[in-house]
Amino acid sequence: MTADADRSGGCQCGAVRYRAEGELGYPHLCHCRMCQKAAGNYFMPLAAAKRQYFELTRGAPKWFQSSDLVRRGFCGDCGTPLFYDIPGTDFINIMLGSLDNPEAVRPVMQSNTDRKISWFHALPGLPLEPQAETPDREDAIAASNHQHPDHDTKSWPLGETS
Repeated sequence: MTADADRSGGCQCGAVRYRAEGELGYPHLCHCRMCQKAAGNYFMPLAAAKRQYFELTRGAPKWFQSSDLVRRGFCGDCGTPLFYDIPGTDFINIMLGSLDNPEAVRPVMQSNTDRKISWFHALPGLPLEPQAETPDREDAIAASNHQHPDHDTKSWPLGETS
């Protein structure tokens, strides 16, 4: 996988795709309550892409003005959180889980830890399921998967021209 592919990403359904060239700044985990709600999770992983090196390559996000200072971009079709934007700055924050290769960008910091879920530190100690899925179930999911693949496609769903 090329470095360029490491910086492409999009939503689960493929309606919104983006590309960011160059390094992503300040990759971190935000624990603030707004990020928790926006992610539907205990934290939000994000990093900054310079606007001059950022482009939407398919579709356009919907925006929610979560405060007077910040708006959050998401797919209007599938709801995937994609961006944390502070208008007027020279960067846009990308949600790291929306990258095609999220493992390529490792967080270097945590922020707003006063809102971090109190038992978050205990998660690695939770028991593991012995087998997450049966082979039959994995095959059934793979055969009916409607999720966009982790790479750019000329059109989506495959076979459509748009």
